[in-house]
Amino acid sequence: MKRWGLLAQAFASIAIAAMPGTLVGKENRPRQALPNVLFIMSDDHTTQAIGVYGSRLARLNPTPNIDALARNGMRFDRVFCNNSICTPSRATILTGQYSQTNGVLDLTGNLPPERQYLPIEMNRAGYHTAMVGKWHLKQEPAAFDYYCVLPGQGSYFDPVFRVRGRERWPRNVIRKTGKHSSDAITDISIEWLEKGWDRKRPFFLMHHFKAPHDMFENAKRYDSYLEDVTIPEPENLHNQPAEGFGSEATREFGAGVTKNHPSWRLGDKLGIDRQLDEPQYGKAVYQAYLKRYLRCVKGVDDNVKRLIDTLKETGELDRTIIMYTGDQGFFLGEHDFMDKRWMYEEAFRMPFIVHYPDRVKRGSANGWLINNTDFAPTLLELAGVERTPDYMQGRSFAEALMGKPQPDDWRTATYYRYWMHMAHNLRVPAHFGIRTERYKLIFFYGSTPSGDDRTPAAWEFYDLEKDPFEMQNLYASPEYSKIIEAMKVELKKTRAELNETDEKYPEIQAIIDDHWQ
Repeated sequence: MKRWGLLAQAFASIAIAAMPGTLVGKENRPRQALPNVLFIMSDDHTTQAIGVYGSRLARLNPTPNIDALARNGMRFDRVFCNNSICTPSRATILTGQYSQTNGVLDLTGNLPPERQYLPIEMNRAGYHTAMVGKWHLKQEPAAFDYYCVLPGQGSYFDPVFRVRGRERWPRNVIRKTGKHSSDAITDISIEWLEKGWDRKRPFFLMHHFKAPHDMFENAKRYDSYLEDVTIPEPENLHNQPAEGFGSEATREFGAGVTKNHPSWRLGDKLGIDRQLDEPQYGKAVYQAYLKRYLRCVKGVDDNVKRLIDTLKETGELDRTIIMYTGDQGFFLGEHDFMDKRWMYEEAFRMPFIVHYPDRVKRGSANGWLINNTDFAPTLLELAGVERTPDYMQGRSFAEALMGKPQPDDWRTATYYRYWMHMAHNLRVPAHFGIRTERYKLIFFYGSTPSGDDRTPAAWEFYDLEKDPFEMQNLYASPEYSKIIEAMKVELKKTRAELNETDEKYPEIQAIIDDHWQ
């Protein structure tokens, strides 16, 4: 953004407001001039498992504390990731860049300190920065003033954390014995807020839960939670793939809950008797799967309350922007799928909630088309940064928090790409596509970057207004031919603009060329 952010002006102190267009240097900016920022992110916490998003699970009241943040703030309804897998999504959030630009295409990617742009820029803006919990970007999070992070996925129980110390990264470690990871991560953040934060500066704390990542190991106190409850099933759990769904590229693939999608052996891992016939087998797997998942969600939600209570007790709640999100969506049995990776809504859509007392309208909702490249530019504008750095590809949506109308030049489509072709027995073909407010166009090219392990290539198109659960692939429908043609033009243009083409991957480009029409 080329001007002083309107939201930053509204949130800044009288002293700052008296100097429009000026960004005060961090060495002389009063701490009270700008808000603290608490950015909370869970791993695989999907909108279906957050009450305020109104899914079939809402009546279970799985997230009363996160819901309270939304009721007293703003719920965002159209936020999407651009690569639904942990490491790339986190790299995008920290860089404001799409995967090919930041170089993190898959789980093998890493983010060196010099490209940890968000903490670098927040520090320049005068913030005391901290990163606690799941990091998953391999290299030292050295751009943060303070960090205490899990190695890789980390452990659910007795977690080890990597910290700064006398030895080189990653040799300095501490262990939280007798603790569940959600509790331990929150303990560390609370301790930093109470004792480690330099109160001469506003804080920027990224608090990242490991939960509810598989295999969903909850703290013991939640073992009986939902024990006697039958979890509502999605309508499209059984007898999938349904007629009309998917394409030659997808109908035989994917991992899930029932015996129709057995590749990840979820039922075996949950101890379900394989002698059971369908639908009883799928029903039993689903109940075990969802209860374990929701027990981890309950632990996250309770620890969100601990963070909020700490801000209240320290008098910082009214001066703190709280953001809550997940690193992507997640399948909870929809289409008989588990995990994420697909561009279908359940995995593609991210929860995003912003709470800032007396600044963001209580109980409001937003429908702008946003993706996770936009998080960093938005945070920077809230931090008083005059313009988004040119190297960031996202765009600030800070004005949305003020209830401003969507700009005329806001994006009309958001781009997605999944690179990890057929990985981890989850059997998801590589694909890319775009989503507009109403339509979704996906091309499954079905190949590794080197052209190996090919699966059938095909297009899919969904009308999300008429078919929100994506049950009918309408790519071959004459009714939509002009819309599909226009979306292909936009998809090609978007890929070029975002540095997301396959110029470096001729094997993939050849597949695209063969199937574009």
